Amino acid sequence: MNNQFTSRYYRWMLSAIGTLAMFVTTEQSGFAQLGGLPPTGVQVRPVLNTLSGADKEPAVPAEKDCCRPTTLFQWNYGTVTNGPDPRATLVSDRPDFTESAVSVGQGITQWELGYTYSFSNDGTTQIRSHSFPEVLLRAGMLADWFELRVGWNSAADASKTLGGSQQNHQGSEDLYLGAKMALTPQDGYLPAMALIPQMMVPVGSGVLSAGECLPGLNWTYSWDLSDRLAIAGQTQINRALDTVTNRPFLDFSQSASLGFAITERIAGFFEWYCMIPDGADVDPTLHYINGGMTYLVNNNLQLDWRVGHGLSAAGDDYFAGSGLVFRY
Repeated sequence: MNNQFTSRYYRWMLSAIGTLAMFVTTEQSGFAQLGGLPPTGVQVRPVLNTLSGADKEPAVPAEKDCCRPTTLFQWNYGTVTNGPDPRATLVSDRPDFTESAVSVGQGITQWELGYTYSFSNDGTTQIRSHSFPEVLLRAGMLADWFELRVGWNSAADASKTLGGSQQNHQGSEDLYLGAKMALTPQDGYLPAMALIPQMMVPVGSGVLSAGECLPGLNWTYSWDLSDRLAIAGQTQINRALDTVTNRPFLDFSQSASLGFAITERIAGFFEWYCMIPDGADVDPTLHYINGGMTYLVNNNLQLDWRVGHGLSAAGDDYFAGSGLVFRY
């Protein structure tokens, strides 16, 4: 009797072990996942085969670059689980005013440089300005959705009043520091979005420096309407100082941009943007329109041109510039 019980017990144990040897896979949740924690399957390997040695499963392959999350979040009820591959073709933040809603990608360094000439004449004072080299360093680190941003520029302007002498100013502007976080990919009518906390650090020379740290926040968003047409915008708020009284105020900025592909390598854009001071003593509201073109030499090099016009009496009458972008 005991031998029969022992025999049945061993047969039950072998059956249970065989059942546990089946693959069990957990499916990805339908809710939004953090970009830094991509959903993965959890598998229980066959116990008997693993112990046998000859039938061992091969090692799990390393995560492919194409599967790495390029955004911090995905839309809760969307179907798109990832953004565009940042290693495909570079996406620049110039020459328009609106920043892109994507990051450069982990391990990628992107340089954006340019020159701008502007002219204004209000009937009593004429100002000619030169802005260069308009450096923006974008370094992808930690994850594909995060980039560190460092910007620096110098300016030279000559102002001449009617019947008066000419005054010249030249020097370094304050240092720009920021970090871009790609938040979501586009999913239908839900936009691709990014958030950029930023600040100006007072290292400039003379009248070109604010003399104190000026923090801000920039929220960017975009929609690809087709393979050749896209719209984008950004909402930005920064601490600023009045140019006359030097008192602080909040500078609100808004933009809207239309981008279009002409050929596989040539693209263009039209854009409107404004800067609205809240609480400024003297600084006025400014509105601008501008447009330009980009030429993609290859996936890692881009040239650009732009021209713009001030819609406000206090703004520049016109400005024009060019630049280049490269990455490695």
